[in-house]
Amino acid sequence: MDWFNSVDATYRSDLRELNELNFSRFDAKLEQRLAELDAKLDRRLAELDAKWNGHWTQLDAKVDRRLAELKADLIKWMFAFWAPTALAVVALLLRK
Repeated sequence: MDWFNSVDATYRSDLRELNELNFSRFDAKLEQRLAELDAKLDRRLAELDAKWNGHWTQLDAKVDRRLAELKADLIKWMFAFWAPTALAVVALLLRK
């Protein structure tokens, strides 16, 4: 009976060591894959950030161009309305 208990304890000890070895291999492989995934994710986020920066730069340029066009149109229309009004006021003042 003692011999069976001794063999059982030996097998349990061997099994525990084997399980710990397998778990450490699994843990190392998992950490490696997580590091690879993290690097891949960082690379993709950097690419996405660069892409978005490009889009925002283009959008900013378009908005600036449109605002400049709008300002030019606004000045043109202001002159078109105020110039005749100013001439009419001057003409009325000169008649009196």
